[in-house]
Amino acid sequence: MSGTTHNPPRTAVVTGANKGIGRAVTRALAVLGHRVYLGARDQDRGLAAERELRAEGLDVRCLHLDVTDEAVVERAAKRVEEESGHLDALVNNAGVGGPVTLPSRTPPAEVRRTYETNVFGVIAVTNAMLPMLRRAPAGRIVNVSSVLGSLTHAAARQDPTGAFPAGVFPTLLDYNTSKAALNAVTVTYANELRDTRILVNAVSPGFVATDINGHQGVLTPAEGARIPVLLATLGEDGPTATFVGEDSTPTGRQLSW
Repeated sequence: MSGTTHNPPRTAVVTGANKGIGRAVTRALAVLGHRVYLGARDQDRGLAAERELRAEGLDVRCLHLDVTDEAVVERAAKRVEEESGHLDALVNNAGVGGPVTLPSRTPPAEVRRTYETNVFGVIAVTNAMLPMLRRAPAGRIVNVSSVLGSLTHAAARQDPTGAFPAGVFPTLLDYNTSKAALNAVTVTYANELRDTRILVNAVSPGFVATDINGHQGVLTPAEGARIPVLLATLGEDGPTATFVGEDSTPTGRQLSW
């Protein structure tokens, strides 16, 4: 009787995934057949989300992951490597924002705190997971950014996604500049990895109702998860170093950096 070869399951890591867009991305990837590591800073909340998603028959595993703690990040990467050996998709979703304050009244400490998660956390997680992404047939890195990180759209005070009316562009020093830095990080990794099978892109998921905006957004987390999931599952001919925004079209809208 001939033996049967089983391909290992596609695997994904999603940071900041116990709620909001991250949880919706986790669920969508799991529905597509991925084994998804649900990254959560708060392990209790992560385990609760894991239980709920596993009750749907999905292969979701809570992964304790505080992106601002490099030792925790390294332990998380070691666990994924031991259990799965490779990583097909990394969705850097974890993000924070400070209180709405004028730039001139924003303390440097507030900006530094936001950068710890939105920029340095992405770098720490990406570097820790990259060896496993290199072992995948086609690794994908998706950085969840925001149209507010676009220098081009900010300078013109025009939001092409329509979340804000013409002439209105929020001036959030910590959040906007952290997402602009994240966009630069995205392009830099994409350029390093152009000769590999790894594609690196940024996404603006749209104005989604989440904790970060007091649930004032107009899209559901599931709607906000659509483009991140699309970029996490790109085919071999997919783009790299692009910034894609949710605009209700099948493939989203190309945004300016």
